[in-house]
Amino acid sequence: MYYVYILKSKKQDGAIYIGYTSDLKLRLSEHNSTTNKHHSRKYAPWEIETYLSFTKKVDAGRFEKYLKSNSGKAFLRKRLISNQFKVALEKFNNGMIARDKRS
Repeated sequence: MYYVYILKSKKQDGAIYIGYTSDLKLRLSEHNSTTNKHHSRKYAPWEIETYLSFTKKVDAGRFEKYLKSNSGKAFLRKRLISNQFKVALEKFNNGMIARDKRS
């Protein structure tokens, strides 16, 4: 299985991170690791807001890419995050979404 995940920062209201992985628990621990050298380190610790599973890696990659597009961001805001988190997201950086550059 492959998972597309949306993380929300416990440190900064509205900070969000989108990625995909085959091992969700390991990837979350990597994002929260003190040795993390990726963009996500800035807003750690993270918790999972939403995740979806796919049987094919290519489908997970395509969906992650879609969520990072303008129409995907609108879909994410409308359907994939909690109402409470929507408010925080709108206040944070004018709703900009951090992007996972790792595949």
